[in-house]
Amino acid sequence: MGNKSTKEDPRPVGEVDLRDFKLRQVIGKGAFGKVKLVELRTTKQKYALKYINKLQCIEKKQVYHMFDERMLLENLEHPFIVNLRFAFQDDENMFMVIDVALGGDLRYHLLRLGTFPEDTLRIYAAEVGLALEYLHNLRIMHRDLKPDNLLLDEKGHIYVTDFNIAFKIKDKLPTSQSGSMAYMAPEMFTKTPYDTCVDWWALGVVLYECTYGVRPFRETEDTSLVEAITRVEPKFIPGPPEHVLHRNDFLQSLLVKDVTQRLGSGPNGFQDQIMKHSWFKDLDWELVKQKKASPSFVPDPNNANFEATHEIEEVIM
Repeated sequence: MGNKSTKEDPRPVGEVDLRDFKLRQVIGKGAFGKVKLVELRTTKQKYALKYINKLQCIEKKQVYHMFDERMLLENLEHPFIVNLRFAFQDDENMFMVIDVALGGDLRYHLLRLGTFPEDTLRIYAAEVGLALEYLHNLRIMHRDLKPDNLLLDEKGHIYVTDFNIAFKIKDKLPTSQSGSMAYMAPEMFTKTPYDTCVDWWALGVVLYECTYGVRPFRETEDTSLVEAITRVEPKFIPGPPEHVLHRNDFLQSLLVKDVTQRLGSGPNGFQDQIMKHSWFKDLDWELVKQKKASPSFVPDPNNANFEATHEIEEVIM
C-alpha cells in the first residue's frame, strides 16, 4: 500500500510518513483505533489522523473494506465530506490523514442536547443532502449514515464521514444487509437489489431522531426492530405552526417504505424533489454551498466534544 500525498501539498507522492506530522491530542475513537489531531510540519495545516490497526482488521476480516474505503476516498473531494489528504502505513498500523472537524460527532451532541433547533436541522439536511447528491452522482451509496458518522466543525457545519461499507455501483446493485440496523431502509431486509435511496431513508431517520430525541422505529415487546422498520409507520407530533407541517412532511416523505415514492428517488431526485420541498422554501442554497448559511447550534470550543468511552454501534458488513 503506497503513500498518497494531499491535494493541498505540493510534495510528490511517497514523501509522507508519521514523522511529517506533529501529534496532538486524541479527538476520537474508531472501530480499529484512535483518531488524533495532527499538524503537518511544512504547512502548519491541522488534520485528523485515523489509526487503523492491521491485526484488528485481519481478526475482524475487514481488510477488504479498509482498502475499499481508501480507494474510494482518494477520488472524493466535497465541502461537506471528510476528505482524505494522505495515506501511509507502518508495520502495525495503516494511517489515513483526513480533514479535521473539531466540533464532535452528531451522536455526542444528541446525547447531551436531546434535540436540535429546527433551523439547525434544516441546514444539516441541506448540507448532508448536497454531500449525498455528490456521492450518488458518482454512483456511490454511503450505506451507514447515522449521527455517529456526521461530524461538526467549529462553526457548526456538518460533514459525512466513515466510508467503510460504502458501495460503488458498477454492474449490479447490492442485495446484502449492510449498515447500522436502526438506520437501514426496509428494502435492505428483503434480499433484493437496492439503490442510493437507502441513504435518503437513513437521513430521514437521523433528522427524526434529532427532532424528537428518539428514533422513528424501535423494538418493542411485540415487534422486532426489523418488523418496525418494514411494517410500522412513524409517528409525528402535528403542527399547527406552518414550519412544523413542512418539516414533518419532509421527514415523512423520506421515510416512505415504497422506494419508488420516497423523496429523493429517481435520476434527479435531489434537485427536483428535495431542494424544491416546502421545508426549504426560505433557504438560500447558494449560501449553503458556500458555508455561509450558519446553524444556530455551534459546538463549545472549550469542550473536547468527544467521549472516549462511547460504545460504537454494531455495523453489519
